[in-house]
Amino acid sequence: MRESLKFFIDGEWVEPAELKTLDVINPATEEVCGRIALGGAADVDRAVQAARKAFASWSQTSREERLDILQRIVAEYQKRFGVLAAAVTEEMGAPASLAQRAQVPIGMAHLATAAEILKTFKFEEDRGQTMILKEPIGVCGFITPWNWPLNQIACKVAPALATGCTMVLKPSEVAPFSAQIFAEILQAAGVPAGVFNLVHGDGPGVGVALSSHPDVDMISFTGSTQAGIEVAKNAAPTVKRVHQELGGKSPHVVLDDALFTKSVGRGVASMMTNSGQSCNAPTRMLVPQARMEEAIAVARESAERITVGDPNGNHTLGPVVSEAQFNKIQGLIQKGIDEGATLVTGGPGRPEALERGYFVKPTVFANVTPEMTIAREEIFGPVLSILGYADLDEAVAVGNDTEYGLAAYVSGADAAQARQVARRLRAGQVTINGAMDVTAPFGGYKMSGNGREWGDFAFHEFLETKAVVGWGEQQAAE
Repeated sequence: MRESLKFFIDGEWVEPAELKTLDVINPATEEVCGRIALGGAADVDRAVQAARKAFASWSQTSREERLDILQRIVAEYQKRFGVLAAAVTEEMGAPASLAQRAQVPIGMAHLATAAEILKTFKFEEDRGQTMILKEPIGVCGFITPWNWPLNQIACKVAPALATGCTMVLKPSEVAPFSAQIFAEILQAAGVPAGVFNLVHGDGPGVGVALSSHPDVDMISFTGSTQAGIEVAKNAAPTVKRVHQELGGKSPHVVLDDALFTKSVGRGVASMMTNSGQSCNAPTRMLVPQARMEEAIAVARESAERITVGDPNGNHTLGPVVSEAQFNKIQGLIQKGIDEGATLVTGGPGRPEALERGYFVKPTVFANVTPEMTIAREEIFGPVLSILGYADLDEAVAVGNDTEYGLAAYVSGADAAQARQVARRLRAGQVTINGAMDVTAPFGGYKMSGNGREWGDFAFHEFLETKAVVGWGEQQAAE
């Protein structure tokens, strides 16, 4: 049984202002696996004041000092790799293999990438008589979700540290234990007191207090679009910078060529990864209408090879994160059936022989039309919709016919054609043939948010721009 009943504030583990606790549920067993303390406005204020005090000195540190800290964090992170993986599996149900090969490594990748970028990042630009200075924005509030907990913590914390900002983190109360270990890692690495602070809690208790706090200069939120709107409203009266990475309903355009079978199979596997609980998951597969039956056959075979079960076993998928999430997904699967989509495989209910745990059948719908609910709403579960297109103009139009614009995908043998389609898709990140780059900017168009994370683009989110005019002029002595 894990217990996280203290907060990390000003370099120490401290008691909450008022002890209120929340049980954390293991989604594979539906049993309590630990408890956390729920913070409130007083805890947030204490953490923000610690960050404000630390900003005076941390913002003035040298590139070399911050680089040394980041490198020590990477070293400590490596030491706790196995502990982090076990926590992620327990708290949000990621299969052990996924935790070890993706969930934990991606967090370390962001830390290492930030360190590498910091070595040469230009904080000053000489424009003759004017010097452009890039300075840390100040105290940052971070609100992170449960689906890729370490990814979304590290891709905020790493560039914030690198640019000289201080911060307060509110991790998801649904999956809080990996964040607790992350704070221990930063403490062990010698991050100065007050630079990084952690307060556990829920949205109403901690999220609202953090996003509305007058001494927070920036709020960075990852989560649902609905919650992101509330964060922006809370932040508006203090005119703080708001960065958001929100929902998605990402199209995957499969080209009509020799890679068709491979592209469909890979698209199914990508969609199902992490039980479909990724904001950038390729949830809408667009295939040539003339090859719909072929796509159905390939998708059925690919989905039915996926095994679901105990995340500590050798299964491809574990559970979804919670009962609420399970019920939402079940309702949307039934909605797909009711609205006339072709159920290729999967469907309502748990997989056979799994009577407990929030396990969902890998589900594929075909002959989905753009107006159907499953083609428009973010399901956040292992549910793929296959839509047909007559030509690439229609594929692009359908792909862009969404309120979201976080990610998009193109698969095919013709590189020139894939690039042409990628240019026309309205999304912050378009992936061709499954490529991966942790330095590429990540963020969305439209209701998928604003700003960018990952790589050097993330640094700019945490910097203010100052123009010093007359820097290069010789001032005559009076």
